[in-house]
Amino acid sequence: MAYAGASSNPPPQYYPLQANPIAVVNPQLCAPYPVDLIICKKLMTLKEGSFAVTDVNGNVMFKIKGSVFSIHDRRVLLDASDHPIISFQQKLLTAHRRWQVFRGDSSDSKDLLFSVKKSSMLQLKTQLDVFLAANTKEDVFDFKIKGSWFERSCIIYGPDGKTIIAQMHKHHTAQSLLLGKDTFGVTVYPHVDYAFIVALVVILYEINEDRSGDD
Repeated sequence: MAYAGASSNPPPQYYPLQANPIAVVNPQLCAPYPVDLIICKKLMTLKEGSFAVTDVNGNVMFKIKGSVFSIHDRRVLLDASDHPIISFQQKLLTAHRRWQVFRGDSSDSKDLLFSVKKSSMLQLKTQLDVFLAANTKEDVFDFKIKGSWFERSCIIYGPDGKTIIAQMHKHHTAQSLLLGKDTFGVTVYPHVDYAFIVALVVILYEINEDRSGDD
């Protein structure tokens, strides 16, 4: 497994210490420093592997494979060596655009890690609720995503809905524009599982870019 390096130019801000590491996918993916990742979506291809995730130096950290023609809009997050880490798919016939995330390449309920859904049917700004598998009642969210997808400015909050654990922001370069890619950056706060954050951002992308857009 490759590990992300510290940001070469970390934003000058205070990063709150986590009482406990947020390790939803893998505790080995919780760095003790902020991790800056670049997520790149190829807009002009339908091939598998349409997402690539790199560190600030361009080293590939993850790949996301899946087909737009998949019945369940299924995606698999792979490490740099093409080993599946998690898989996620949209749950059919449900309101709020619910996605489920499973360990490895599984889609078995016993391997469910967490699910993500819209906080409400109609939204002017992006709001998603994240529920861990153990939270079967879903009375209260475990994590919250808020922001403006149009501006590529979204924040992921911890269980209290106030503590920031990651932020997404625009990341445009001349190369990304020339190659026809939608590129954005994500800053993952210290002691937060960055595979978990990548999965949330990809699901956020899929929900907001949904082709039917009727709910």
